[in-house]
Amino acid sequence: MMLLQPEAGLLFWMFLSFGIVFAVLAKFGFPIITKMVEDRNAYIEKSLDAAKEANKQLAHIKEQSEAILASAREEQVKILKDAESTRTRIINESKELARAEGLKELEELRKQMKLEKEDAIKDIRRQVADLSVDIAEKIIRNNLNSNTEQMAMIDRLIDESMVSKS
Repeated sequence: MMLLQPEAGLLFWMFLSFGIVFAVLAKFGFPIITKMVEDRNAYIEKSLDAAKEANKQLAHIKEQSEAILASAREEQVKILKDAESTRTRIINESKELARAEGLKELEELRKQMKLEKEDAIKDIRRQVADLSVDIAEKIIRNNLNSNTEQMAMIDRLIDESMVSKS
């Protein structure tokens, strides 16, 4: 086996080529590459800062939405309480109105019953008076057959009416 030994001249030209390429790259290539890496790094940092700001805004928006939801829930509870109190008030007012209306109707029925009772009593009295007059007429006809009896009865009635008027 034979090992290849590099020749000194080839080695020199390789080093020289490498040095020239390295110098050209150091002079023109590396600054552009490092600038691109720094720009990329700055862009990444800027994007991270924007993401952090977006997260902060999102958290703030979330807090605001939770506050709005809490406010809406409180408003809902308030509206429900108001509705409940209004319902209760309306029911109570309706009960009172119905009670007053019932009492009014009951009072009207009592008055009507009283009037009907008075009318019935008047009718009964009238009927009793008519019956009494009829009975008295029949009795008087039987009892007052003679003129003397009739004159005695008239005198007695006149005396009684005079006494009652004085």
